[in-house]
Amino acid sequence: MFLTLTPNACKKLGTLLADENNPNLKLRIFVSGGGCSGFQYGFTFDENQEENDELIEAGGVKVLVDPMSGNYLKGAEVDYVEDLNGAQFVIKNPNAASSCGCGKSFTPAQGGGCGNA
Repeated sequence: MFLTLTPNACKKLGTLLADENNPNLKLRIFVSGGGCSGFQYGFTFDENQEENDELIEAGGVKVLVDPMSGNYLKGAEVDYVEDLNGAQFVIKNPNAASSCGCGKSFTPAQGGGCGNA
């Protein structure tokens, strides 16, 4: 599968979407330039699915990924963890050569980034 969501991620995302009380909302996961390792992950709610978006459905929730971000997220797993660092969505990405300590930015395996990981 293109991108997978763990049961914990599906459960938390389902709760967050239900709290918004809008059945048209989906989670959009994207990659943008920036962060301490060159690229960073982003999450936002979105009602609009663009023509080229990848739609992932798991555990009753829907996730959108644009084509550019999809290049960096193929084979990645989205999890929701609660630990000493707090509660957050975490992406386990096989395409990342390195990531920073915050877990929100990465250097892709094919190069790029500022190398401060």
